[in-house]
Parts: sequence; structure tokens; C-alpha cells
Amino acid sequence: MRPHPEAAGGQPIRFDGRVAIVTGSGRGLGREYALALAARGARVVVNGTGTAGDGAEDGVAEEIRRGGGEALALIGSVTDPHWCEEMAARAKERWGRIDILVNNAGFVRDSSFGKLTHEDFSAVMDVHVTGAFHCAKAVWATMRDQQYGRIVLIGSSSGLAGAFGQTAYATAKMALVGMMNTLGIEGAPKNVHVNCFAPAGVSRMNQSILTAHEKAVLAADKVAPGIVFLASEQAPNRVILMGGGGAFERAYVSFTQGRLLDEGSAEELARRFAEISDRSDDLLPEDMRAQVANEMKHWPAPAGD
Repeated sequence: MRPHPEAAGGQPIRFDGRVAIVTGSGRGLGREYALALAARGARVVVNGTGTAGDGAEDGVAEEIRRGGGEALALIGSVTDPHWCEEMAARAKERWGRIDILVNNAGFVRDSSFGKLTHEDFSAVMDVHVTGAFHCAKAVWATMRDQQYGRIVLIGSSSGLAGAFGQTAYATAKMALVGMMNTLGIEGAPKNVHVNCFAPAGVSRMNQSILTAHEKAVLAADKVAPGIVFLASEQAPNRVILMGGGGAFERAYVSFTQGRLLDEGSAEELARRFAEISDRSDDLLPEDMRAQVANEMKHWPAPAGD
């Protein structure tokens, strides 16, 4: 288990007494997340499917234990809701609570849209979206009852900006933004914060398309601070954080102020599209009602209302 640097100018982020579940954590970025949380005191469930047959999940758990931490390797697929419930139950039975869920499990089946099969699209959605739902559902009641929880959904710039050949993956990752926003609204009164992290780090999914220089810069361990922050007590709520190579950014979903059409025609909409698209004074919506409020501002309420 790796040591962590002390936070300059303040208290280090710690997870003593906290329990974390990290899916897909037998290797790659998930492994880095599990090790980073454990290094700061978290007791960690290391989860994976075990299909590689190399005992990777047990290896990560053992690495944590050798470093003085506590870890439990649990093998099962996030596509199975009953397994997700069992995983949560075993973590709670072992340690009495569940504080952190990092929904990291995932894979890609890249293909141009014309060649993308229904089966591959469904398989990607099943792991990334339905799997995230199953895991969040399994820990939700516990987090609400204890009035504390941090859920991190793993997004991607593929969903935020698109990527050739990644229709399935991009669709799944953007769907998680909607899940984050809604769960964040519902969880906030009980101090359950839900955020998205979009990492750029070397993994099995991207190593074949990265240059040697990109691989050197985008080392997997350099994205771990993003997970540490979003899993901490200081975590914001309903934020899309991006990170890679030690640099971090924030992505936003915003609404323009818009314009009220004079004629109300499609032709006028086409003529004024650039004006409607003006991003000056963008709105950051609190929820879906922001759209209605933004549109109703053009129509003052009748006198007496």
C-alpha cells in the first residue's frame, strides 16, 4: 500500500473508519483507486468478475493488507443485482457501514455505428449504466440511514464530447451524468453526495491507441487524487470532474439564456440560431425545472397572479 503526501497548508484527507466499495478494481485505474483510498485509512472491498483467472482482485486486497490496511476481495458481476446486494451486505456485515461507492467497472466494444451490433451495445450499457444502478441501489438505503455517503460514477470525455467508434461507450457514459444529477438531488438532504469523474489514464481499454509519450504522461496513478477528493467529506455534489496526467478540469452542462421568437416559426429559429446559442451568462441548472423557468421569464405573469 502506497504512502500519500500530507496535504500542504491543511489537514490531509483521511478515510479512517470509512468503508469503500470499488468495482472493477482488480487492475488498471480501479486498482489505483482502491490503493489510494486504502492508503488513507479506508477499508476497501476490491471487486471484479475474476474472469481473467489471475487472482488480480485477491492480489490487490493482499497488497492493501500487507500495507497495514483492511480489504476484502469479492468476485461477482455488477450486472447481477442479487450479487450487488450480496456484496453490499457482506461489506456491511464485515465493517458495519458503507460510506463510499466507486462505480468503476466497465469495458469497451468499439465499432463504427454501421458495424455496431445490438448485442455489443446492450452489453456495454448493461455494465456501465445498469451495473452502476445495481450498485448504487445496493448501498443507497445504508447511506441514507447513516446520513452519509459518497458515490462516484466514472464518466468519460467520450460521453461529454463524443468519439469515433464509441457510440455504445459514449452513450453509457453520458447516461451516468443524468444518474448523477438525479441521485445527487435525492441524496443531498441525507448528506449523500454523487459526482462523476472522467479520468484520462492508461488502462487496458486505451493503451493500444495512446502514443508512448501519452502513456508516460497519463500514468494511471496520476488520476487517483480525483477519486480521493470526490470520495471525501469535502466532496461537492453533482459535479463532473475530469483529470489526467496530474491536471484536473471541471465540465459543465449549462443552458444558454435563449431568446423569445417574435414570429414563432421554424424559419425564425433558423435565422436566430446563433443568437439563441450565445453562451454569455450561461445558466447552471439546479434541476429540470430550470428549463421552464428560463423560458417563462419571457412571459411576465398576468396581473393578479
